[in-house]
Amino acid sequence: MRRLSLLVLLALAGPVVAQPVDLAEVRAQPLDGGKMWLFEDPPTEYLQETYGFAPDEAWYRRARLASLRMPGCSASFVSPNGLVLTNHHCAQRHVVAVDRGGEGLLDNGFSATSLDQERRVDGLFMDQLVAIDDVTDAMSAPVDAAQTDAERRAAFEAAEAEVTARLLAPYGITAPDADADDYVVQVVALYNGGRYSAYTFRRYRDVRLAMAPERSLGFFGGDPDNFTYPRYAADFAFFRIYGDDGRPLASPEFFPLSDQGVEAGSLVFVIGNPGSTSRGLTVAELEFLRDAGLVGTLAYIESREAALRAFLETGEDPNPDELRSRIFGLSNARKAFGGRLRGLSDPEIIARRADAERSFRAASPEAAALIDRQAAVQAEKREMAAAYRAFPTLFNSNYGSALLLRARALARGDAEAVTAVEERPEVLERAYLTAEVDALRRYYRDQGEALPDALEGETAEAAADRLLATSLAANPAPDPAQAEYDPAVALARGLLPQIEAFDSARAGLAAREADIARRLGRARFATYGNAVPPDATFSLRFTDGIVSGYPYNGTLAPPMTTLFGLFDRYHSFCTSGASDPCEWDLPARWLDAKDDLDLSTPVNFTSTSDTIGGNSGSPTVNRAGELVGLNFDRTIEGLVRDYLYAPERGRNVMVDTRLVVEALANVYGLDGLVTEIRQGTLRR
Repeated sequence: MRRLSLLVLLALAGPVVAQPVDLAEVRAQPLDGGKMWLFEDPPTEYLQETYGFAPDEAWYRRARLASLRMPGCSASFVSPNGLVLTNHHCAQRHVVAVDRGGEGLLDNGFSATSLDQERRVDGLFMDQLVAIDDVTDAMSAPVDAAQTDAERRAAFEAAEAEVTARLLAPYGITAPDADADDYVVQVVALYNGGRYSAYTFRRYRDVRLAMAPERSLGFFGGDPDNFTYPRYAADFAFFRIYGDDGRPLASPEFFPLSDQGVEAGSLVFVIGNPGSTSRGLTVAELEFLRDAGLVGTLAYIESREAALRAFLETGEDPNPDELRSRIFGLSNARKAFGGRLRGLSDPEIIARRADAERSFRAASPEAAALIDRQAAVQAEKREMAAAYRAFPTLFNSNYGSALLLRARALARGDAEAVTAVEERPEVLERAYLTAEVDALRRYYRDQGEALPDALEGETAEAAADRLLATSLAANPAPDPAQAEYDPAVALARGLLPQIEAFDSARAGLAAREADIARRLGRARFATYGNAVPPDATFSLRFTDGIVSGYPYNGTLAPPMTTLFGLFDRYHSFCTSGASDPCEWDLPARWLDAKDDLDLSTPVNFTSTSDTIGGNSGSPTVNRAGELVGLNFDRTIEGLVRDYLYAPERGRNVMVDTRLVVEALANVYGLDGLVTEIRQGTLRR
């Protein structure tokens, strides 16, 4: 009997109708807490039970020592000669830094064909984790004894200094200086301070750029493709670390290149430094984030992105590339915060977290009491929900109205601050002021209070226009003597005591939250051990996953994409005129090399690994510890993993190393670099 493909079966089945979920039946899943495993406490038994694979100490050691951390990203050694691989978007600002003026390296790419052409990046360092120590006893006692948030911070810093001095002494460092020393220590609070680990890093300071493709390849698809899949990005770049002798560093622990790569069903490990997650939050905390915390932040981001896009359309900005970069940053944040809010707005997600919380309560009476205390804190915060939505983003020096900034300075009688406010282009000033007026109108209405005179009007736009036309704070050099009866100054004068009271209350509540979270973290570790890893802390972790596609948008996403698709995106969008400017454009050298390329070469692939921001640049390896990919993104459906690991809702996205080799050899002509990552032979 002929077997029908899954795609055919999907077509025959017709449209998928979502079935209602009985929230009372929703249960937490064993891995809801995630798979960001600690090297100091690896889940070897879980890996053996799940995959029939139990890494030994040598595997863990090489995975740790071959991995690197750089500012904001992850990286890894990929040859015995200090060669480092990371993402292009992690290297982007460093590419700009080594440009000698007029070279256009970010747009044109950079390729060093010999060692003497590699360019040192001033100020860039990379950290290798060489030792891990459990310092829970040394840190917990003084921190626990502190009574206030300020005292706890001081106790932490003092204890960290003692730990640092003790751990660096064997390296001959008697007066630690993280800005100069070759070894540094970082004490990390795990489980919200329920446990502490001290990480000793070898810090490499002579880092040189070796190769970076064109920005159009590193960020192929631009903002439209960001947080999506299928993807076709050549998001990779090479650096090299040099030793004190000025020669390439000997790096015996590195990830050799896999000859075979991956296929659907392959087990992979992503090793890197995930930035932060919030999986230890209680349900009450998540519900407050959903209803107040994220709402105000997202509205702020959306309004500022819209303002900058409108300004870009005027053509008035003398630095449009810088403006586009700012727009991308806001767009990236909008997608991230929007994805988190959508996740928390899904009742099934909250129900899963609630079920896990019930189990935690049942297993630990201490946890039950702490969860109740945290709920009480959230109830107090809800009484100030309107302020939480409006005040944290008000009077922003970068994205706030110049008029309101001057009005605040006038209300304070701060003449110096008045003149320090930078004037905004007219389009931006009106948009920023309208957004802030709108946020304040919502605040007063949520409080059940009458609108101040400055906010009166049929719409926020009308109120903003009236202020721009009548307020002396619209003038870059207002006369303070005229400020007493100005509506904008009166508004600021009325807001200042409310904001000060809010800031004070928020600080107190945050301190109570942190103390309860620390105690909950300790109870969680005592209850579940390493079965539930701690929240991400931008420290070295590893995560397991399976290479697989997934259902999306009524169809299926393939486990990997190929160069066929990359060129198809170019022709579909750029040569047809469907997109202008075209985010899928290809440089001439790629178009010229098309006939020399194997178009079946995989470009990107996805897996169920548990990654987040900070994992950019993380090496992806197979069972043998061989390099198969390079993590660079996650899908927008997976953004809920800030709060819960749900592999059915998204994937992480990686560059396939077979693309790296194909591009180096047949587009950039860097055979020496190919030989080095394949055989370890150093080019000269």
